[in-house]
Amino acid sequence: MDGKSTDELKNEIKEVTDIEDFLSANSAHLIKESLSKHLHALLSLKNLSRADVIRGSLLGRAYVYRIFAGQKIPSRDKLIALAFGMRLSDEETQKMLKLSGNRELYARDERDALILFALQRNMTIIDTNGLLFDHHFAVLNTTKE
Repeated sequence: MDGKSTDELKNEIKEVTDIEDFLSANSAHLIKESLSKHLHALLSLKNLSRADVIRGSLLGRAYVYRIFAGQKIPSRDKLIALAFGMRLSDEETQKMLKLSGNRELYARDERDALILFALQRNMTIIDTNGLLFDHHFAVLNTTKE
């Protein structure tokens, strides 16, 4: 990642007296992209269609289209399901979760560790849900809405 680290930005926020000065000085380091725009960029980067994402995520067609249109903000589990559908790396998944305002996958959390393991090994969502089930954790919720 280019520029200042998150910790550096947090420290600057502690020291600043005028938030407008901070925002102006750090504009290049702040996330401004919407989730919808980010997902479209990933589609292009990965050379995927929304149909590919639907098949790989097990999410409903209309639901996925609403996410891509910016009309629906998905839950964390549904975003993780999208990550599997888009064949994202663990780093790409973390960025998508952060951008959406969701908690990133945390390696100290056993369920999250299993999901990270699956992402790092390019497992399918079906195999990942099997892994979660075998370890007595809730599977990724892919029910159609």
